[in-house]
Amino acid sequence: MNADEDRRDRQPSPERLATILDSISDGVFTVDGEWRITSFNRAAEEITGIPRAEALGQTCCEVFRASICESECALRHTLDTREPVVGKAVYIVDARGRRIPISISTAILRDGEGRVLGGVETFRDLSHVEELRKRLTGQYTFADIISQNHRMQELFGILPQVAASESTVLIVGESGTGKELVARALHNLSRRREGPFVAVNCGALPDSLLESELFGYKAGAFTGADRDKPGRFASARSGTLFLDEIGDIAPILQVRLLRVLQERTFEPLGSNVPEEADVRVVAATHRDLEAAVAAGEFREDLYYRINVIRLQLPPLRERKEDIPLLVDHFITRFNRLRGKEVTGVSPETMTLLARHDYPGNVRELENAIEHAFVLCPGGQLEPAHLPRSLGAGVPDGAGAIAGRTLEEMERWIILEALRRNHGNRLATARELGIHKSTLFRKISALGIRPPARDGRSRS
Repeated sequence: MNADEDRRDRQPSPERLATILDSISDGVFTVDGEWRITSFNRAAEEITGIPRAEALGQTCCEVFRASICESECALRHTLDTREPVVGKAVYIVDARGRRIPISISTAILRDGEGRVLGGVETFRDLSHVEELRKRLTGQYTFADIISQNHRMQELFGILPQVAASESTVLIVGESGTGKELVARALHNLSRRREGPFVAVNCGALPDSLLESELFGYKAGAFTGADRDKPGRFASARSGTLFLDEIGDIAPILQVRLLRVLQERTFEPLGSNVPEEADVRVVAATHRDLEAAVAAGEFREDLYYRINVIRLQLPPLRERKEDIPLLVDHFITRFNRLRGKEVTGVSPETMTLLARHDYPGNVRELENAIEHAFVLCPGGQLEPAHLPRSLGAGVPDGAGAIAGRTLEEMERWIILEALRRNHGNRLATARELGIHKSTLFRKISALGIRPPARDGRSRS
């Protein structure tokens, strides 16, 4: 027997090949040079709802009716360029007319001699991922704020009551934690929702400009003031005025602002006629205003005037369980804005994202995902697509996330936190920024088997 005959004898029979393909959970089909389907496994039948006998011999576009069949067929791209496509997100229409999200990968189909016979495509049903995304979005989203952290959930619980009042609110949190999102939520939930929402970054303007920006001026108030200009208090009439970084304003402006809050009136520059301040004021700061008061940098009376209701936003490093949710949210948004079909992040990428402390908080995470989108042609976001501050090497154990769903990402984050805390559940809950009962519930729901030794009695 020569080598060619020996190689042919070792090739699996068509029946054995069909059995192998039917054991695969992903859909698999092959086409010949005329785009007619030559094999169609059991998973392909289940996902499409089309029996194998009906699919065989048809062209693939007749069977799948996919969103890319007409204009940018992935299998045609592979056969034309000899380059495989990996993890491309598309939609197909099944036998019942339902639109099914799938991810596809393609390759050249060759015989034992290396001759091209056609193409092979594998596809995975993403319906469960889509359903999970919808369920999590509904459960963990409140007025465009996304979180499953217990402290943020408590905030969600009181926002409607706070919004219903007319009291001044102080939102405290590091830069990038979403203070303006909370301010907008308060406005949108309030009786003033039909009025304007006007935001001013007090730390971005010099004192002289900030004063005229807030209160406006009359023609002739100063050189160059050739006409009246309304300030932000006037622009926000019957609505909400958001004063971001209020801790950065100068003492002289603090006096004027205090008077407005006390008397509910203001005077534009160059005028001595009071105007009504019919606004709800929401202030925000990243500074410790109590320390600023003690240091004489911020007026105590103004502090108590704006600190009627205080909302504290935790930094992202204290709510890392939100990272998978936020990543999924940003990917969905950037796919829509950029017209791309990024399917998610690789386990290695999620590992890097979960380990970072985010001094820039949610805004830094959003920027990292946007940076990755620029470099990623499609499929999954990989470590190489991340900014250097996040992607400098892949840590050991990056393959610990076996799948790509949010549950699996969350499971890995909890396991890693348990490992870092030597199995101590209470310390793990504190690190993740969740209540201990929430951690115990997640451990049970996600099938996590923590160490028998919980770390409190370590020798």
